[in-house]
Amino acid sequence: MNLMPMWLSREEERILEGERGFAAQKAMEILVALGEIFSADRLIPVGSVQISGVSYKTIGKEGLEWLESLSDGKAVVPATLNPAGMDLERWKEMGIPEGFAEGQLRIVRAFQGMGIQPLCTCTPYLLGNLPRPGEHLAWSESSAVCFANSVLGAMTNREGGPSAIASALIGRTPRYGYHLPENRMPTLRVDAPLRLKESFEFSLLGYIIGREAKNRVPFIEGVRGHPISKDELKALSASLAASGSVALFHMEGITPEASKAKKSLKLLISRKEFETLRIESKDLEMAREKLSTASEDEVDLIAFGCPHASLEEVGRIARLLKGRRLRRGVRLWVFTSLGIRRAAERCGYVAPIEAAGGRVYADTCMVVAPLEEMGFQAVAVNSAKAAVYLSASNKPRVFLAPTAKCISLAISKMGSEG
Repeated sequence: MNLMPMWLSREEERILEGERGFAAQKAMEILVALGEIFSADRLIPVGSVQISGVSYKTIGKEGLEWLESLSDGKAVVPATLNPAGMDLERWKEMGIPEGFAEGQLRIVRAFQGMGIQPLCTCTPYLLGNLPRPGEHLAWSESSAVCFANSVLGAMTNREGGPSAIASALIGRTPRYGYHLPENRMPTLRVDAPLRLKESFEFSLLGYIIGREAKNRVPFIEGVRGHPISKDELKALSASLAASGSVALFHMEGITPEASKAKKSLKLLISRKEFETLRIESKDLEMAREKLSTASEDEVDLIAFGCPHASLEEVGRIARLLKGRRLRRGVRLWVFTSLGIRRAAERCGYVAPIEAAGGRVYADTCMVVAPLEEMGFQAVAVNSAKAAVYLSASNKPRVFLAPTAKCISLAISKMGSEG
């Protein structure tokens, strides 16, 4: 790779020389190194930052110590966090080991000390952080990046945890990748003549496309049915990013850059410089079977909220559970952001879930929580993203099914106390 020097303003040079303190200097060193690796010509301002590498399960003691070394740094743009490894308020109820909890709380305090908001979610766009089309960001979490680029029309690369922290402290990011309009054009055509019914099927579609697309930019055609919802696009974005490295897709008639992208696609077709991936209904079931590594009878946890559940999704789960009870030996957890949980409480959605024996947790999700240490053997999920990440370690095993099917595994056969 050709390493080229990146132009810096005088202010940026002073930060690099240490005039704004140790943390800012280290942050600028990270951004300069990243920019030079990818031949960025300069740094550009960002509107907001979303930071990954928050769970103690992910970064451990070494990562925690590095965060605490940046204590003199202060965020200069709005910045939030990815899910932590536990509900920051109800971790004892979850059964989180105390040693893990101590490390996790220190991580969150370190971020707070830098002025980074302790809003731990992979769906910041559901909490009011709704970037404008064309706005430059420095977001980290794969599904959030894909949603922001594709559905919202914002512009961000998939940042690592350190580079996102650096952008929060400096307010800038290197100009390369998806910050450049020419890199946002489609490089793969997807022919998917499917009538999809719910988020679960969009999740499977994204898994198939992502697996084949790798880091290319797919243009999706042919999907039919009811108007596509925000939650379905959320599920599609998440699985596209999880099974491959897709950070941007276009969907005809849906995403804001699709019209411009289609013109580029037609040009590629005329030059025979394209590949078409065709997906049929049978492919969805094959994908579900591939991702399921556990049987129904093995399931001891039903987990929803990967990505974090929206208010509408929490409401649907509440309606399906109303008046029922979980059977003995099975837990049901719904993961969402703290803001959505508060709204769900006000809407009356949390009460029927918890009356049934389930729990609605915030700040965390099944992927970054220490499920193996907590003794779970098999988890039922309605998300291909969750299945991909949990199946990667095979601990615990996974049963992948639609929301209603997952709930049917959890409730008593007679709908009474189990």
